[in-house]
Amino acid sequence: MRQYRIFNQEDAVAYAREAAQLGPELVLQGAEIGDGNLNQVFKVCQPGQVTGWIVKQALPYIRCIGDSWPLTRDRARIEAEILLQHGQCCPEFTVAVLHHDASLSAMLLEDLSELQVWRQALLNGEHFADAPVQLGEYLAQVHVHSSDFRLDYQAQQAARIQFANPELMSISEAVYFVDPFCDHERNNVAAGIRNDAELLWADQALKVRVAKLKHDFRCKGQALLHGDLHTGSVMVGAGKLKVIDAEFGGYGPMGFDVGVLIANLLLNLCSQNSPPPQRQRIKDVQAFWQSFHAQFFLLASQTADPALAEPDYITVFLRQVWQDALGYAGCEMIRRTLGVAHVADIDNIADPEQKIASQRHALALGRALIMHAEQLDDAELEKIALG
Repeated sequence: MRQYRIFNQEDAVAYAREAAQLGPELVLQGAEIGDGNLNQVFKVCQPGQVTGWIVKQALPYIRCIGDSWPLTRDRARIEAEILLQHGQCCPEFTVAVLHHDASLSAMLLEDLSELQVWRQALLNGEHFADAPVQLGEYLAQVHVHSSDFRLDYQAQQAARIQFANPELMSISEAVYFVDPFCDHERNNVAAGIRNDAELLWADQALKVRVAKLKHDFRCKGQALLHGDLHTGSVMVGAGKLKVIDAEFGGYGPMGFDVGVLIANLLLNLCSQNSPPPQRQRIKDVQAFWQSFHAQFFLLASQTADPALAEPDYITVFLRQVWQDALGYAGCEMIRRTLGVAHVADIDNIADPEQKIASQRHALALGRALIMHAEQLDDAELEKIALG
């Protein structure tokens, strides 16, 4: 077993050379490109070449906070195994893991330099019509194939053990369902919405619903989740899409992945100051859900279990996934407004008054999703999102 060390550029180049079985005569250069909260990421390539290899390494702490918040390096192994599993289910839309080394907490990934981060594309006003549909297919594939719609009891129980990720999923539990709903020291609350935050913290009816979502997140192990499927974890290009960054994955409720993606599209909606892009985000949400619903229904109806293959049951099941998703979407919108990690869609708004208005919109919409999940379909969601 190799001795762990925190990579510098030279270490990343050496790891890529060995993992990709590149000869010593090949000239390579490395540069750190990561801007995430947890890990460091390097690009390794030949001089003058656009495409090469990506080296991702887990640090023994949360990068954006430092060594005051230590974190297991085993998350790199878990992420690699989740991406490999998701890649078996849906290779077209999952980043390829070329190699991983548990002792170094490192992995070699395909270089997606020809694509761009979907969040940045949305911020630039670019529209990729295929992306919501492709993501719906991706989630349906990985959820069905890791659930009891496809696995027998023994196989699914074994998978829950294999992909157990208690440390990172406990962080998700804290930042989604605890911190944003109280005056926690980790929160990042803008002065202009402090009163709004305090009203939310005093909302007992809301807290009861959030408690239910929190309990389900821990106990409702339906499928192998991505765990952090926001628009910054999706790379897009012309007709092409790849999902990355699955270190928060593990077994949980399907509605969580669905809801986090919906929330990030709605956060972008809240950041807009004109109707056309707002309506486009709603169309994206609808296209995403309709794609997920259709693909899930098709795959679930092919299960060997006649009870689970019953069409009326699949319809009931998907209705519950939708309701769960709206609740989790609401939590994501609130935590991205009050919690430790915000989104650039709103934080980068230059006009102070527009920024506050967008934050208030996000809080109000997030609360409405949590409180009224049972009453909303995708058409009614449009009404409350656009006011």
